[in-house]
Amino acid sequence: MTTPRTHPVPPISPDVLGAIGNTPVVPLRRLVSRDHARVLVKIESTNPTASMKDRMARAAIEAAEADGRLAAGGTVVEYTGGNTGPALALACAAKGYRCRLVSSDAFSPEKLAHMKALGAELTVLPSDQGRMTQELFQAMIAKAAEYADEPGAFWTDQLNNRDMTRGYHSLGEELVRQAGNIDVFVHCVGTGHSLAGVAEVLRAHDGSVRVVAVEPAESPILSEGRKGAHRIEGIGVGFVPPLWNPELVDEVTSVSSEDAQAMARRLARDESLFAGTSSGANVAVALRIAETLPPAATVVTLAVDSGLKYLSTELYGSG
Repeated sequence: MTTPRTHPVPPISPDVLGAIGNTPVVPLRRLVSRDHARVLVKIESTNPTASMKDRMARAAIEAAEADGRLAAGGTVVEYTGGNTGPALALACAAKGYRCRLVSSDAFSPEKLAHMKALGAELTVLPSDQGRMTQELFQAMIAKAAEYADEPGAFWTDQLNNRDMTRGYHSLGEELVRQAGNIDVFVHCVGTGHSLAGVAEVLRAHDGSVRVVAVEPAESPILSEGRKGAHRIEGIGVGFVPPLWNPELVDEVTSVSSEDAQAMARRLARDESLFAGTSSGANVAVALRIAETLPPAATVVTLAVDSGLKYLSTELYGSG
C-alpha cells in the first residue's frame, strides 16, 4: 500500500493576494539524462491567476498605494501581452480599483477573457497576423499612455517600474530555500523584471550562480541587436527593455518559437507539466545547459504560467 504524500498546509490568507507565492519546485524526470545535471522547474501556475505575474502586480499596486501614486477610487492603467493583465485585474478587484488594460489579438483569447472576467476594461489592438512585433508593443504603450493622462489614473508602466523587479525577490528567496545550491538560473526576458529580481537574490546568496537569459531566435535583440516577429507570448518585445541590466547576466541565448512550442508540448506529455510557450523556451535552454554539466550540478528555471491559457491557440488547439 502506498503511503499518501503529505505537505505543510498553509494558513488561511487574509485575501486572495495572500495566496500569491510559495509555489512548488519539481525535478524533470524523463527529459533529463542521468549523466547530466538535474533540472528543477518552479511551477508558477499555482499562483491565483496561474502565472508568476501575480507577484509583480501585487508589488506594483502596494508600492503605489504606500507612496500616494494610487489613491482610493483610482484607475490602474497598463498595456499587457497577456499575463500582466489578469494579474493587475486580480489585484484591482481585490482592492477595489478600476482597471483599464490595453492588449492585442496577438495574445490568446483565454488571457483576454480572463482580464474581462476579473473586471478589467479591455482595449484590444490588431496585430500583424497574430505575431508579436516591436510596432505592436509600441502601439499598445502609446494607447496606455493616453489613458494614463486621465484624472485619477495610475500607470503601472511595467517597462520602467522598479517596484515590479522587487516583486520577484520573493521568488528568488523561495528558490534558495527549495533548491539549495543552484549552479545555473535560466529564464526568458520580456520586460526583464522577473529575471533581474530572481538574479539579484540568487547572486546575493551565492555570487557564483550563472544567470542565462533567453530570447526568441527570431528577435535576438539582446544578443545580436536584431528584431523580428515571433510567436512566444510574453517575451521578446523587439527592443532592449529600459531597465535591462546586462551585469546580472552571464549569457544571452535564444530559442525559436517552433522549438519553444515543441518543448511545451513535450513537458505536458512527458513530465505532466502543463505550461505555455515561454516555459517551453525556458526548459529547452535549461536542458541544453544541463547536457554540459555533471549530475551533481543543478539548473533551475521557471514554468511561468499554465497551459490552460493557450488551449485555443496553435500551441495546443491544433493538437
